[in-house]
Amino acid sequence: MKTIFDNVSYDCSKTVTRTYSTSFSLATKMLSKSIRQDIYNIYGFVRFADEIVDSFHDFDKEELFEKFEADLELALEHKISLNPILNAFQHTFHNYNIDKSIVDAFMNSMRMDLHKSTYLTEEEYKAYIYGSADVVGLMCLKVFVKGDEEKYDELKDTAMSLGSAFQKVNFLRDLKADHDELNRTYFPNTDLMNLDEESKQFIIDDIENDFAKGLEGIKKLPIEAKFGVFMAYRYYRQLLKKLKRTPALDIKSSRIRVPNYKKLELLTRSYVKFQLNLL
Repeated sequence: MKTIFDNVSYDCSKTVTRTYSTSFSLATKMLSKSIRQDIYNIYGFVRFADEIVDSFHDFDKEELFEKFEADLELALEHKISLNPILNAFQHTFHNYNIDKSIVDAFMNSMRMDLHKSTYLTEEEYKAYIYGSADVVGLMCLKVFVKGDEEKYDELKDTAMSLGSAFQKVNFLRDLKADHDELNRTYFPNTDLMNLDEESKQFIIDDIENDFAKGLEGIKKLPIEAKFGVFMAYRYYRQLLKKLKRTPALDIKSSRIRVPNYKKLELLTRSYVKFQLNLL
């Protein structure tokens, strides 16, 4: 029965989430069980695409990406794939009527990472952010509102802002790895070899603006999604706080992390705020 294969596919997506991101996995556990698996399915899909362009350096990444993209198209068309990650994702895609254009935008940004290493203009940067992060927020929003188009339209701008904030925090945290290992520079008009406090603050101010917009959307999310998304928001805000306190020179030479004990403390404090309706 296909049900068995589907369940195996769902387990694979859940395993990918737990293995690759303890913070995202923790936040996802705080979502209602009715939507949790679909977020695992989305994460598994975006993580595998990202891994191809970021990690498989000893292989022909372009060939692997093209094969993955072709398999994605077939999965969405035929509603099945022998790739369990794509099989799980296509279920969520069809169940929530996710717009194909945002999936295409995501894949386009991932494809850019195969060859493009520098984003010189604000337009290029925003286009990459939209495809790599904003649309992932939109995919998740479709699940959070359970396909309610009116609610989706109301919250999509704030969902994109939150996705942008998360991605920009990742960029700032991973400056060293992106530059030294992948030869990538995402922030336009910024000399990462001579990153100073003024440049760092400009980036942080931009992220703070995205967070402020994103929080307004979190407050309006359905109860099934609100606490899990708020937990993710609190985690990334904690990362940003650490980056604020870290000298620009140190950001270029190390990767800032939130230790596990701090994540548990954030979970506890976030739950109290949520219960007291202090969002």
